[in-house]
Amino acid sequence: MAETAIELVGINKTFGTVHANRDINIAIPRGTIQGIIGENGAGKSTLMSILYGFYRADSGEILVNGEPRTIATSNDAIAAGIGMVHQHFMLVQNFSVLENVILGAEGEALLGRSIAKARAELKRLEREYGLDVDPDALIEDLPVGLQQRVEILKALYRGAEILILDEPTGVLTPAEADHLFRILAQLKAEGKTIVLITHKLREIMAITDNVSVMRQGTMVATRKTSETNVEELAELMVGRRVLLRVEKGEAAPGDVLLSVKNLTVRDSRDCIVVQDVGFDVRAGEIVGIAGVAGNGQSELIETISGIRRAEAGTAWLKGDTIDLTGDVGSGELRMKGLAHVPEDRHHVGLVLPFEASENTILGYHDQPRYLHGPMLDIDAIRQGARDKIARYDIRPPNEYLKTANFSGGNQQKLVLAREIENDPDVLIVGQPTRGVDVGAIEFIHKRLIEMRDAGKAVLLVSVELDEIRSLSDRILVMFDGRIVGERAGDASEGDLGLLMAGVEHRRAAE
Repeated sequence: MAETAIELVGINKTFGTVHANRDINIAIPRGTIQGIIGENGAGKSTLMSILYGFYRADSGEILVNGEPRTIATSNDAIAAGIGMVHQHFMLVQNFSVLENVILGAEGEALLGRSIAKARAELKRLEREYGLDVDPDALIEDLPVGLQQRVEILKALYRGAEILILDEPTGVLTPAEADHLFRILAQLKAEGKTIVLITHKLREIMAITDNVSVMRQGTMVATRKTSETNVEELAELMVGRRVLLRVEKGEAAPGDVLLSVKNLTVRDSRDCIVVQDVGFDVRAGEIVGIAGVAGNGQSELIETISGIRRAEAGTAWLKGDTIDLTGDVGSGELRMKGLAHVPEDRHHVGLVLPFEASENTILGYHDQPRYLHGPMLDIDAIRQGARDKIARYDIRPPNEYLKTANFSGGNQQKLVLAREIENDPDVLIVGQPTRGVDVGAIEFIHKRLIEMRDAGKAVLLVSVELDEIRSLSDRILVMFDGRIVGERAGDASEGDLGLLMAGVEHRRAAE
């Protein structure tokens, strides 16, 4: 067997005038974890889509285990022993784990026998790789960490020896990410080859053997991970030195712009997920909310921003009373000066089939600057979109492009541009840099600090504890739907971790 699991030679791919991959050459040794990093839009996902058969390269050659292979479809990739775990999972929500694993690979007409064989094989895979998951559980009932395990099981069940993971930790908590890395280490120990697409440089340093860097469609460098560092990789990705820490001066808090009192929220299962929460956010400060995902942070900001109705609670926005149990909506709050960058950009923040210009005015489309009499002023909308695209370095700079065709990081910048450029007094931001590369993270963090320094009130929710600690002037910690502690922005990771795990809360109750 060849020492190289995958070799890509002279790969080119264009989409109209965009040269997404330009003369790409890379060789990935067998039984290693290979990182591929680059800014959003650098061509990483396009390259992996070619390897997995979603796209066909315009030119170039693919070798698997030293043998040239034609990979025109994903079935060709699977036949070559390649599996892929996508950033947005490809699972049928109302099917069981077992049904999802065998879907498309049933093997014979008698489904009962196929299911019995699959169940036995699934148990073997779970035992061998530590991928424990209930085979009869419905996907819709599983947290995202377990859904990702199902995706890995699907690939292994189909015989994958080479596994591609595209931004695998973008939707995971730190604990779930750590467990994923243990699984990947076990897969490597068993001789599997892993290709990890990510923008998180610390993850690259922690888990990979080698790392290749893409920039503007080209492969600019490959390094042994042990012989590089995050500063060099960031500079290679962006083409300039990147500030990896947030630079900010002391906050100068002013008047309270947002106050929340006695907020209680139930979810769709009628369970209380936010319990009697209250806090203030002042002009000129960033208040971060830390906590393990699922402890009420999402429901909290959805309620304050008018997406979800509270069971009890009141808010004051610049002195105006807001009954959070009533029919107040996002539109009314937007008119009062509150903007919201939602955690889920795909389902809440954007309409993916719309053009970029259309998404830059969502929720603000009735403002006079976008109207010509009773009709939308298309020229004004497109000019406004061009201005936002330029200011936020959104790539490609094309206001006509369907939003679905932008990378995840550039989609995020579209949402941020829309909300920030409307100059709100209060900005609620959920997961501002989820799925965003290092250069864009630096840009987004600077814009949030600029808003604070301009006297705005910023409420930040993030599962990235480093981000919370770097940006926040005050940190509120949520556990089990309650705020269990408040700390200064320079609080230690250990102190916050205890609060996030409910340890200090339990001690106080004893």
